[in-house]
Amino acid sequence: MPVDQHLLLAFLVTTAIAMVTPGPDMLFILGCGMRGGPKAGLLATAGVATSEAIHVAVAAAGLAALFAAVPVAFTVVRVAGAGYLIYLGVQAIRNRKPLVERKSDRAYLSGLLTNLLNPKMVTFTIAFLPQFIDPAKGHVWLQFAVLGAIMIVFEFLVDGTVGVLAGRVGGWVRRKKNQRRIEVATGGIFIGLGVKLAVDH
Repeated sequence: MPVDQHLLLAFLVTTAIAMVTPGPDMLFILGCGMRGGPKAGLLATAGVATSEAIHVAVAAAGLAALFAAVPVAFTVVRVAGAGYLIYLGVQAIRNRKPLVERKSDRAYLSGLLTNLLNPKMVTFTIAFLPQFIDPAKGHVWLQFAVLGAIMIVFEFLVDGTVGVLAGRVGGWVRRKKNQRRIEVATGGIFIGLGVKLAVDH
């Protein structure tokens, strides 16, 4: 086992608590599921999970030092991510082109971009994962890979379930002819997440 067993247990407990606590990813996936159905919720989860894999790779490579060396890079990425979320929210409320339009790839791409354009996820990964890495065991990159894979599994188990259930609830609500309310509620969630990302430092 490349990861210290005691550190692995601590990681599992900590990650489980973090995942079940509602956060931006869960809210985004919930909105996608409500608006586009269970498949959209699940594929939005896949998009978020893909971005998490990229974040883990960035953490393992130590590239996040860029944010420390060039603070403006952090700000640029943060503002771009906030702008994208607000754009999605406005589009949902205006209801010109639904977020997923019954197209699963749109949900996946949105999940991927929203998480990739959140630099706090990169810095969180860099601050979080090394706490459970034991350099003395060697193969640090493999330890990162194992922990990253576990995070992705948790992502699908928790947020994937939320996305699928939200999709089923959303389908029931749509049958009750409340589609417009779903659009406005989802748009409000996305805009709120975008504003929070923009003003958080």
